[in-house]
Amino acid sequence: MSKDLINKMLITLGFLFIYRVLAYVTVPGVNIDVVAQFFDSNSNNALGLFNMFSGNAVERLSIISLGIMPYITASIIMELLAATFPTLGKMKKERDGMVKYMQIIRYSTVGLTLVQAIGVSMGLQSLTGKGGESAIMMDMGTFVPIAAASMLAGTMLLMWIGEQITQKGIGNGISLLIFAGIVSGIPSAIGGTINLLNTGEINFLVIIGILAVILITVGIIIYVELGERRVPISYSRKTMMQNQKKRVMNYIPIKVNLSGVIPPIFASAVLMFPSTILQASTNPILMSISDFLDPSKYFFNILTFLFVVFFAYFYASITFNAKDISENLKKQGGFIPGVRPGKSTAEFLNEVASRLTFTGAIYLGLISTVPWVLVKGMGVPFYFGGTAVLIVVQVALDTMRKVESEVYMSKYQTLSAVGL
Repeated sequence: MSKDLINKMLITLGFLFIYRVLAYVTVPGVNIDVVAQFFDSNSNNALGLFNMFSGNAVERLSIISLGIMPYITASIIMELLAATFPTLGKMKKERDGMVKYMQIIRYSTVGLTLVQAIGVSMGLQSLTGKGGESAIMMDMGTFVPIAAASMLAGTMLLMWIGEQITQKGIGNGISLLIFAGIVSGIPSAIGGTINLLNTGEINFLVIIGILAVILITVGIIIYVELGERRVPISYSRKTMMQNQKKRVMNYIPIKVNLSGVIPPIFASAVLMFPSTILQASTNPILMSISDFLDPSKYFFNILTFLFVVFFAYFYASITFNAKDISENLKKQGGFIPGVRPGKSTAEFLNEVASRLTFTGAIYLGLISTVPWVLVKGMGVPFYFGGTAVLIVVQVALDTMRKVESEVYMSKYQTLSAVGL
């Protein structure tokens, strides 16, 4: 293992450690005991799901309790606008334009974070403990701006940490932050399950059933994520003669799941954003909408399935550009046997990608919802969904691939340096 790779891994672990430390930095003026009592009775709804993605930072009302979701929501909005308006899409493709594009996302994140932070801060006003004590220990007029500023600073810091991991560490920083948040809750989840087993609230056979669901889900995810369609490529004799000393790939690998981990993350962000805002409302209509968006209800999981399928198609259309692939293939003197170069090749690749995207979208939708349905049928008194398992496994596989590529790259550089 090269020194450069070790440094990248240490940088990644260091930033993730900072992220976990920030989860324990509480917003000033909050009575943590009252907030903890509230979350004990709301672990099965949207707040419980939001708490899981934040690494239990919400139940401590940490400065990063809003997590990285405002940044993801802003990214979704910008992706949709870039796909709708050609000028914005062109800006995204240009090097200087991409800098402006990312700046717009950051400014949008600030606005969304402030809206959510103010909503959460005002919602705490009506929160009281079992003994009637208030969740806020200072004047409301002072608390709201302090809490909003604290949460904004926390989210901006998370956004910066994610970007630093992507640039200087290993893997996608935003995905790794969500991964770390979910994984950090595993020990407490195991402890809580053992307590439920000891008190007789869960049967031992139910525990075995849950483990079976988890293992089968992980197995299916690994099987599909490693699956790909290899489109054969042939090269002209002139190209092969020019590249005798180089390895020329004789196929185009197209993954079954072209969109990766993004669709479930986007779907969770979209569904949790209104839930976070509506939790602070006492209006009967808004409260009924909040109940509809409860993760322990079937309606929420139906919406999750639909959003995951939509974002799978949407993101696959962005990441897979058949026109660029066909043009690059033509420049390199390559062609797909039986398919004319140029437009016909692009149409063929689009057709293959569309069939794979349909399979991948249905797979993502089912993985995000079916495990919850199975566990719900077992009568489990806590929330468990396939989205968390999907994110953990996909991010772990993606990070492993990037570590392997770094290892191979260091080997090639070593061989080049010694003249082999």
